[in-house]
Amino acid sequence: MVITKDDINQVIKKYDKKKITVCTIASHSSLHVFRGAKDEGFRRCAICAKGRDIPYRRFDSADEYLIVDKFADVNDPKFQQHLRDMNAIITPHGSFVAYVGLEKIENDFLVPMIGNRNILRWEAERERVTKLFEAANIRKPQKIYGPDKIDRPCMVKFPGARGGRGYFVTDSPAGFDEKIKLMVKKGWLEEADRERAHIEEYVAGDIYCMHYFYSPLTKTVEMLGMDRRHEANIDGLVRIPAKDQIEANLQPTYVVTGNFPVVARESLLDQAFAMGDRLAEVAEKMVPPGLLGAFCIQTMCTDNLEFVAFEISARQDGGTNTFMDGSPYSYLKYGPGMSMGRRYCLELKEALKQNRLEDIVT
Repeated sequence: MVITKDDINQVIKKYDKKKITVCTIASHSSLHVFRGAKDEGFRRCAICAKGRDIPYRRFDSADEYLIVDKFADVNDPKFQQHLRDMNAIITPHGSFVAYVGLEKIENDFLVPMIGNRNILRWEAERERVTKLFEAANIRKPQKIYGPDKIDRPCMVKFPGARGGRGYFVTDSPAGFDEKIKLMVKKGWLEEADRERAHIEEYVAGDIYCMHYFYSPLTKTVEMLGMDRRHEANIDGLVRIPAKDQIEANLQPTYVVTGNFPVVARESLLDQAFAMGDRLAEVAEKMVPPGLLGAFCIQTMCTDNLEFVAFEISARQDGGTNTFMDGSPYSYLKYGPGMSMGRRYCLELKEALKQNRLEDIVT
């Protein structure tokens, strides 16, 4: 049974609006959600996997810690009832989507979430991402339809929130087969992933991951930060001379190990805002109620000073960890201290004040 907006509204009607608890899985980008909830005066609940709660306790992240054997245990009906009893509002992020599972989020997880649970599938399925980009007139890399059609340097990716694990670059069908076998041997891919590979031209440029927040209360898209990623082992490989790279005979990988903040040249901001505005506009029409709250467009900026978008996150992205105390962009609008997590909680606070909680959750 698909969970509808009416189902969530019925849950919200039973909530004590004066005792809301901000809750999420303790992973991915949860730390600044918990800190933001504290700053905005909300009670906090961290759902921790057994043995992985120490960082959150050391940072005094929550008022209550719920320990589960595995994150997927949140799907248990009794656990969900406990969350509803504490008037929980979930803030989704990549780990929440990966561990709880899209089908469970869509059909079984009857706890209110800030944002649009129906758009989470769109970020995971690249054909749907393409539809969004095309409708928003956002340039994307050219798709290659099958490994036998590879005739130029290409990036090969796979569905889901993998953090770059298993991604690779190749320029030939033979190279595709060789690297698939290597990734399967490493345990990073399964043989079935071969048929799910998404192949696109490799665009040379600088990475800019742009973090936006769309407020349904004000109908405004805000730019809150930008980041780039540390990726292993490609970042290590490029630090050694080309001759040594060849002799080392190491296959480059693109596993995200961390993030760092960046600032784009000011003349590029018109283009950045225009992409965010257009994407939010078409998403509201194609996947109502659209991109509620945080979203991210992951881009390459070419030497022609053009952004080429290759992925989106339709919820809080891991790169938001780079501005737990605010970014240069959030500072311009809010002053110091505005993380993405705090921005979520500020929206929640304002929605409660306006008696519009139903407008920001699904």
